[in-house]
Amino acid sequence: MSAEETDLPIKQFYDKMLMVIEMRMRRKKNLEDRLTACSDYLIECSNADLNYENAGKEPKLIDFETLFGNANRIMLEVGCGKGAFACTYAEQHPDVNILAVERAANVIVTACEAAAEKQLSNIKFMKCTAEYLPGYIPEHSISEINLNFSCPFPKAKYAKHRLTHKQFLDIYKTIMKKDAVIYQKTDNMHFFEFSIESLSQNGFKLNNISLDLHSSDFQGNIKTEYEKRFSDMGMPIYRLEARL
Repeated sequence: MSAEETDLPIKQFYDKMLMVIEMRMRRKKNLEDRLTACSDYLIECSNADLNYENAGKEPKLIDFETLFGNANRIMLEVGCGKGAFACTYAEQHPDVNILAVERAANVIVTACEAAAEKQLSNIKFMKCTAEYLPGYIPEHSISEINLNFSCPFPKAKYAKHRLTHKQFLDIYKTIMKKDAVIYQKTDNMHFFEFSIESLSQNGFKLNNISLDLHSSDFQGNIKTEYEKRFSDMGMPIYRLEARL
């Protein structure tokens, strides 16, 4: 983006950023048809016509029991990418319902197709950004949030766009159950340090902090697409758990 574009108001900034991302990403062939083919996995989201600052004021709350046909606990992944983590999690935890959020249609279609190929019944996807979550997710309904390799927004002036910034933590607090937990993984040390400070200052208690996950004795880790790439390059993976 140009210097002028970086001073856009937040809503315009996100719209512009998403447009740039999708322009730089090779458009998938027959994208709309592919999305239609796996529509059973995709929750209809009208965020394209909403100002996310008002999304919570115009709620279209999901009835999770109706959606999944049971009252199992809900895991939310914000920024699911191509769905490797979410689909693997769904396979390993058939008694948990997964809602995976991703903003780019070009990416989420691959995630939906992966779930369809595996015939997973406990996972759904929603195309939106994290700011819209209060408009769709009922209060105190989420048992677990996974933030896997979120964009670190390294420039200080974009700190408010980081998914562990106070504005997002306030959203998570609203939708989290009392005993819910946030799991974060990243390859970016500075973003991890920011997250530790932000979470601590906003009422979260941290534990199981790892500065090199793959060299630790942690069991049960599910690697994401980015994680495999970074670890193959010898980069340390940072991880934490946060609870209210």
